[in-house]
Amino acid sequence: MKVFNQLVFKADFTQDGKPNENQFSHQIGAHKWGNREEQYYTDSLDNAFIKDGKLHLVAKKETIHDTKYTSARLTTNGKHSWTYGRFEITAKLPKGKGSWPAIWMLPDQMRLYGWPKCGEIDIMEHVGKDQDMVHFSLHTKTYNHVKGTHRTAYDKFSQVSDTFHKYTMIWDENNIVFFVDDIQQASFQKEIKDTFDEWPFDQPFHLILNIAVGGTWGGTVDETMLPFEMVIEKIEIFQ
Repeated sequence: MKVFNQLVFKADFTQDGKPNENQFSHQIGAHKWGNREEQYYTDSLDNAFIKDGKLHLVAKKETIHDTKYTSARLTTNGKHSWTYGRFEITAKLPKGKGSWPAIWMLPDQMRLYGWPKCGEIDIMEHVGKDQDMVHFSLHTKTYNHVKGTHRTAYDKFSQVSDTFHKYTMIWDENNIVFFVDDIQQASFQKEIKDTFDEWPFDQPFHLILNIAVGGTWGGTVDETMLPFEMVIEKIEIFQ
């Protein structure tokens, strides 16, 4: 596995208010995002803001355009993308059934290939109905969750909604490896026989941070637990 030590991206959480527009864009709308999700993503300060050196993403009960919930989905698409590297994100995850936070990546050429052929890297996913269970996954045309064949691993970690944990991915030409608090959790390798349909991970990908609400995996929403909040303390990327 290759070693990456040169810092090429560090999220700027130094100024209270809106996320840094030179680093992140908001994705806006209620498109159900392929998973029958129930939130409307906004660019409101109520849903995404920096305070005291941390990025806060908040999903709340709020009716907008016939949806019952609002949330935030931030992306570096069009601003920053990377092929290979070490990605470190320190985060505290939301708690409550119906919450579905994710720290993940999609390729810049997603529209050219379509999903899942384009590839998807899930550095961290968590659903509140299964508290403290963290998932690490890859999706491709051959291996994806629709077919039930995606390359995935998961395990429980203590108090992911009460304390900060560091979620790390190391990605090179032949490997994608996931860590929590510097302890390896899963490793996936490119096989000699793999084509683009099995391993589309040799192209630029951008980072996405979001909290989905409900949907095919998030499930029934426990509104007594709202708002759901994910707090990001640090994002650093090395190549």
